[in-house]
Amino acid sequence: MGNRGMEDLIPLVNRLQDAFAAIGQNALDLPQIAVVGGQSAGKSSVLENFVGRDFLPRGSGIVTRRPLVLQLVNASTEYGEFLHCKGKKFTDFEEVRLEIEAETDRVTGSNKGISPVPINLRVYSPHVLNLTLVDLPGMTKVPVGDQPPDIEFQIRDMLMQFVTKENCLILAVSPANSDLANSDALKIAKEVDPQGQRTIGVITKLDLMDEGTDARDVLENKLLPLRRGYIGVVNRSQKDIDGKKDIQAALAAERKFFLSHPAYRHMADRMGTPYLQKVLNQQLTNHIRDTLPGLRNKLQSQLLSIEKEVEEYKNFRPDDPARKTKALLQMVQQFAVDFEKRIEGSGDQIDTYELSGGARINRIFHERFPFELVKMEFDEKELRREISYAIKNIHGIRTGLFTPDLAFEAIVKKQVQKLKEPSLKCVDMVVSELTSTIRKCSEKLSQYPHLREEMERIVTTHIREREGRTKDQVMLLIDIELAYMNTNHEDFIGFANAQQRSSQMSKKKAAGNQVIRKGWLTINNIGIMKGGSKEYWFVLTAENLSWYKDDEEKEKKYMLPVDNLKLRDVEKGFMSSKHIFALFNTEQRNVYKDYRQLELACETQEEVDSWKASFLRAGVYPERVGASEAEENGGDSFMHSMDPQLERQVETIRNLVDSYMAIVNKTIRDLMPKTIMHLMINNTKDFIHSELLANLYSCGDQNTLMEESAEQAQRRDEMLRMYHALKEALNIIGDINTSTISTPMCRAYRPDAGPPRPAPRRREELLQCPPPDLGLADQLLGHLLLVAPRWVVPLRCPPGQEPLLIPSGPHLRFLLGLIVLLLVFPGKS
Repeated sequence: MGNRGMEDLIPLVNRLQDAFAAIGQNALDLPQIAVVGGQSAGKSSVLENFVGRDFLPRGSGIVTRRPLVLQLVNASTEYGEFLHCKGKKFTDFEEVRLEIEAETDRVTGSNKGISPVPINLRVYSPHVLNLTLVDLPGMTKVPVGDQPPDIEFQIRDMLMQFVTKENCLILAVSPANSDLANSDALKIAKEVDPQGQRTIGVITKLDLMDEGTDARDVLENKLLPLRRGYIGVVNRSQKDIDGKKDIQAALAAERKFFLSHPAYRHMADRMGTPYLQKVLNQQLTNHIRDTLPGLRNKLQSQLLSIEKEVEEYKNFRPDDPARKTKALLQMVQQFAVDFEKRIEGSGDQIDTYELSGGARINRIFHERFPFELVKMEFDEKELRREISYAIKNIHGIRTGLFTPDLAFEAIVKKQVQKLKEPSLKCVDMVVSELTSTIRKCSEKLSQYPHLREEMERIVTTHIREREGRTKDQVMLLIDIELAYMNTNHEDFIGFANAQQRSSQMSKKKAAGNQVIRKGWLTINNIGIMKGGSKEYWFVLTAENLSWYKDDEEKEKKYMLPVDNLKLRDVEKGFMSSKHIFALFNTEQRNVYKDYRQLELACETQEEVDSWKASFLRAGVYPERVGASEAEENGGDSFMHSMDPQLERQVETIRNLVDSYMAIVNKTIRDLMPKTIMHLMINNTKDFIHSELLANLYSCGDQNTLMEESAEQAQRRDEMLRMYHALKEALNIIGDINTSTISTPMCRAYRPDAGPPRPAPRRREELLQCPPPDLGLADQLLGHLLLVAPRWVVPLRCPPGQEPLLIPSGPHLRFLLGLIVLLLVFPGKS
């Protein structure tokens, strides 16, 4: 068949299949033939007939439970070889059967389960043509034994993994004694190959059809036509198999069946297992030839994609001290660069899904920390009560005539003391974020697990040490504020101006109706009967909260004044994944329609915190836990019974405290980020750049530190094997001669053009086949073909018969005249 270069194509694909199967990869869509069919359709018998040996498991139910990649190689000796038992030759094909069963059970168990992991078997024999087929499990409907209820869909999914690939030819095996319209094999082939371009039909059990019926229309490609046509075979019956009937005898009986059957006699030379094997060999070879350009491009693109990484592995020596030292230096440098980029925000790998590194720390400094400061700020009623108690206690038994400045100092110191808790919390949040950043930066060190673990430990320990120093400095800042009350500060209003200042609440109204924030929120507590939870576009201003149908802000749904509003956290519902907070009225009035509180939901906690900070700017403060506990000594009645002079003194101190705490908060909000940046973040960067390497060298054995992970060693080996397999494949493909060879394929057909007819056969084939049942003139042309083969062109024949050839050129007139003489004088022929 053809030239030597073309004969090498199938072994080439075999080597590619072995190479990729050995490294556990199925990276390429290699040309192959997948055998599909229902249970007991005769797939196994067809394959055994190819080999001429009984070697496949048999039994009831699903026998083929893993794909079997069967590679037939023409050789002078006969034996089998498994990829998982490389080097071991099986000369007894009964052992091949037992090994297939054992290997199947090893992966799937003995409970009739299935697995998509293939078994690779190569059979060398002088009785086979080069051919590669994939025997797939037979399609079934009902689970057997311990099989899962969805076994039908599992098998279907497995088949689809193979037959959906464009480079896979489909050998659709269907029994002749059942309706072809119900064929499982043709049904699945029609789904993935609707034009029939990749499907080869095989009709089995022709000898078991009811008397008076035949499959002639199917085999002549008239019914359900395929681009590559149908071939009929006759396999051994179960009685023959049980009686150990020789396969060679079965092939002889098959040949006799087709020659003697009146419906198949005229096409006997195009039926049977030997013809099927030859056709599959030629069609697979041509298919490989046709797909070689695309296969070469895919191999080249894969080679380019891994070439850079493989370059590092080519001269790799795991125990080379110089390599380990170089790798250690590179890893530390890369870690330092990654950490700095994540903090400074100049990284080349920007996260588009969430905030990370420096962006999260920035959010802590300018959103979370200010929010924590405001959250602990004044509860108006409690503050006035404290000021009143302070004034009364300072005056003692005497009635005071003037506002005591000691009351101001006592109240301010108490408020400054409260700043310690949010300040320490801010440090804790930054430490947590730094630790998370260290873990993310060390992900690139996964190939060296000991180095990664040690590096994380050293840097994290340093951060913890700096945490203590930073917290001490933060406490020092608070203590400095407590040490001296600077009432001469330029921003402090002083006693003279405090009495003229009527209310600090006028600040909010002075801002007018300025927009503070816009965004989507979900109203969470609307009942299902009233429409359920729904998302709206919210607009928060200094005076009210409004929401609209969408962000075009044309259809306003409601406007809620922010006066007397406070907010509180709400626990997530059992079925809810959103984070919720609620607005409520401090005077126990309904906030929205007949709801006492308005529950608003966001997708993340970060959004909730950001909205809370925006509400703080609008004067909506968080609820203080425990602020509503009962007043001792009749506190409320005492406040209401204050005399006008005491009330004026309380208002003056209140304004002074408000003014001074605004100065302190401004100072703390400015100094906290600077302190944390200097003592913790910048110091950690300097430590990583200058001291991390020395700490790594001093912590232990460098060889242990630079030990590769098992996964990395495996990945390197797989990458090198893949690289060499791709290189070898490209070299072989480059040497292949892709000259065309003849192949008995049907012509392309259209549904309205009738069934396709086979291509013309060659001279040698005509010599071996009996002449078709045609007239004298056509037979004469056939014999003349043997004398002058170079003078012929195809002659169209009736449907289902081989096209013959007629002379062309100057010899045509002579031959036609000779035919006329023979027809006029038949007795003298």
